[in-house]
Amino acid sequence: MQIKPLSTLVITLQVIFISATAQSQPSEPRMSKVDYISQYSDQAIREMHSSGVPASITLAQGMLESDYGNSPLAKYANNHFGIKCHKGWEGPTFIQDDDERNECFRKYYQAYDSYKDHSEFLRTRDRYASLFELKTTDYKGWAKGLKQTGYATNPKYADLLIRIIEENELNKYDEVVKLKDTELAVTVDKVDMKQDVPEVLSIRSVKVSSNNIKYVIAAKGDSPASIAKKNEMGVWQILKYNDLDKSDPVMEGDIIYLQPKRNYASADLHIVKSGETLHSISQEQGVKIKRLLKMNDLSPNYTPKAGEKLKLRELSKINEQLTGR
Repeated sequence: MQIKPLSTLVITLQVIFISATAQSQPSEPRMSKVDYISQYSDQAIREMHSSGVPASITLAQGMLESDYGNSPLAKYANNHFGIKCHKGWEGPTFIQDDDERNECFRKYYQAYDSYKDHSEFLRTRDRYASLFELKTTDYKGWAKGLKQTGYATNPKYADLLIRIIEENELNKYDEVVKLKDTELAVTVDKVDMKQDVPEVLSIRSVKVSSNNIKYVIAAKGDSPASIAKKNEMGVWQILKYNDLDKSDPVMEGDIIYLQPKRNYASADLHIVKSGETLHSISQEQGVKIKRLLKMNDLSPNYTPKAGEKLKLRELSKINEQLTGR
């Protein structure tokens, strides 16, 4: 009988101990559907009121894309929506295989940043513009629209979203009225409209433009910082959405957009009034300055003339109507 050296026995025992210990350690718990909804439903509701994306759609996409918060992309990059880096992304990145090897995904400091960026991503890309013409309660239309506009390559993407929404009754969050700066929310059917409705249900007097952009009217003493704080936004968003510099004043009565301006207006033309600038026209019509310049073949330093007609939409027949420039 051959006796193993003592050192070999010690090593063997160590391996057995390590193996047994590893097997006895509990695995990292998975987040359940209930946990996910509980943790992120308030954020989805906040984003709905801020951006116009239905809370049910945001939650369903987050659940589907992140495997209910359990995917490596969600765990290690806080990216719940599978948003890739794309041109212009300057934040941290996370590399993993997807449609191709070593694809670049956005990485966030916290999951809530992913939710905000998801709203921003949909809101600022032209191909999703048609979705914002749908009601926030039309989750089926949104799901089908996301598939048609190319958000995902899975041919059953819309059906998957609708199934997640209906199985988990996520559409009830689309009926939620947001309260003041708290985590609380109440559904509309629970509010007795015959009683005095608290002022906070007005959601800070946010208005919606004719081409579906949320905005507020600046009050006396307002600034980009104060408006951003009142509406739970970053100052950079107020500046960017309204083509403002940090040094630009905000005057009482100014239109201040809480979402990016569009590439078109509800009207076809704008007749320039005396004293108007490209910026003031852009604010009045809710159209990006760069789109006004492009549609009307103008240089960035162009000064509009009273009586001039500017195109607000890309319609071929409008060229026949333009005169005087």
